[in-house]
Amino acid sequence: MTQDIEAHAAVPTWRRIVNFPLVALAIALALIMATLATLSWGLRLIPATIDPDLADAIKAIVTVAAVIAVYKLVLRHLGSEPRDDLGWRGAGREIGVGLIIGAGLISLSVGIAALCGVYRIVGAGGWSEFVRIASQAGLVAGVVEELIFRGILFRWIEQLAGSWATLALTSLLFGLAHIANDNATLFSSLAIALEAGILLGAAYMLTRSLWLAIGIHAAWNIAQGFVWDVPVSGHAVNGLVEAEMSGPAWLSGGPFGLEASVIAMVVATAAGLWLLRMAIARGHLVAPMWLRKPAIETPPDTRDTSAIT
Repeated sequence: MTQDIEAHAAVPTWRRIVNFPLVALAIALALIMATLATLSWGLRLIPATIDPDLADAIKAIVTVAAVIAVYKLVLRHLGSEPRDDLGWRGAGREIGVGLIIGAGLISLSVGIAALCGVYRIVGAGGWSEFVRIASQAGLVAGVVEELIFRGILFRWIEQLAGSWATLALTSLLFGLAHIANDNATLFSSLAIALEAGILLGAAYMLTRSLWLAIGIHAAWNIAQGFVWDVPVSGHAVNGLVEAEMSGPAWLSGGPFGLEASVIAMVVATAAGLWLLRMAIARGHLVAPMWLRKPAIETPPDTRDTSAIT
């Protein structure tokens, strides 16, 4: 006990302040936002004469590479319990499983919508928007949004408030983040909070890694827009087929797309609860800070860094 107290006292006050969950969260969020703002300015320098598909691909690759680099260089080292939620080991398998889950869930939702008579294919589409959908709705949304909402907000709010409060809060914030999208309504934001907030939050809780959530998020968007020609979070797209949505908005999602329908809410939320059940069974729930035994921090020069290498 005396050694623990001495070790705690050896950590400078500024370090303990920086390591506090909400402070670490604020620093991480500020760094990512600064990175995205810089990229937004810098990517405008891409010549307007360049092929639009190539420009979209370049923007997506540079954006994803930049935020991952910032995470690897700085964010994973923040807080009193440094860890890497973007570790390379097992990343391919988790992304692959996520792609299957994401594409499968939205395809199941489309199938149910077709059986209910609110979705039908009326013609052939094409590949004209594949790169835009895959790069922006898939790669960028999958990586950047998951890093912000699960890799930053969920991670450090959970350290303070525990898993249950964090899952509820981050799900709500994720839904509200889509309120300014085209054709968005309060109901569409609530739907996304339930279906995507719980599903992606539970995926993170289960694996304690971002890769599964990234795979689910990216595949859901790509399959929804490119394969089934359904608006992606309110944004109209052109897919491999030409499809029409009709019927009551609560069933079809209206102009916002199937994500604002009861169908997607039931399918995705059920999958999220299943992942959540698995996370609970594996003992991955975190209690609020005030109910946990305080962790004793070690000075920077003696900290075990095996978990962050």
